[in-house]
Amino acid sequence: MTEIALTLSIFAALVTAAFGARRASARMKAHHVSKETNAVVRLVAGLFVVMTSLVFGLLINSSRTGFEALGSQVQSYAAHLILLDRTLAARGSDTDKARQLLADYVQAAIDDPARVQQDEALRSYRAEDRLAAVYQAFSAIPPSDDRGRSLLDDASRQYRQIIEQRWTIIEAGQGRLPFQMTLMLAGWLVLIFASFGYRAPCNAVIDLTFVSAAGLIAGSLYLVLDMNVPFSGPMQISDLPLRQALAELRRTLP
Repeated sequence: MTEIALTLSIFAALVTAAFGARRASARMKAHHVSKETNAVVRLVAGLFVVMTSLVFGLLINSSRTGFEALGSQVQSYAAHLILLDRTLAARGSDTDKARQLLADYVQAAIDDPARVQQDEALRSYRAEDRLAAVYQAFSAIPPSDDRGRSLLDDASRQYRQIIEQRWTIIEAGQGRLPFQMTLMLAGWLVLIFASFGYRAPCNAVIDLTFVSAAGLIAGSLYLVLDMNVPFSGPMQISDLPLRQALAELRRTLP
């Protein structure tokens, strides 16, 4: 919702800047709208166009890189869940409860993607509690021999790795784009659109061009901002690896 509100605000600011500058220029004195003044305004606008292109490109690359890296982490996380299940299965039937709890955890993780809530009262501990129950279930099993002890030790190491990966995914999914940079970029865009409106003719084609350009730029910014929060919005990290892992876990359950 924050991304939508910010995008709509930027769209409104761009349209207002373009139409406001055009209306203001019509009331300016002659020396304020002279060819020399217009040339300087265009040069300054060109400078901001270059700077905006560079910063916008950096924002796109940062969001895309983070989005793809987090997708790879989710795939690795799903693979480690399967490996933990296979290690527990090798221990014998006394780990059936732990394996069922692991499958329940994966289902809970799919139903409620892990994300840190700023308001502690809104945070759900359902998936986290089920994952903790997995460790409690298999760590309480007494080792019957050296092989059983070795398998339980392997399961403990894999469990700790899963916990580490889980929190890495949660923290990485909270967004890393600096809000101040986004506002600075929006300010540059406002100046650029104001320069477009300065001395622009008043007709329907120009009006449609201003509105369309503002809408497309605001939409592009929204996609970048939404990609930066990969567990919400229209562009989300796929949960297909977890669904495949869940199917694999349930396939081998007794």
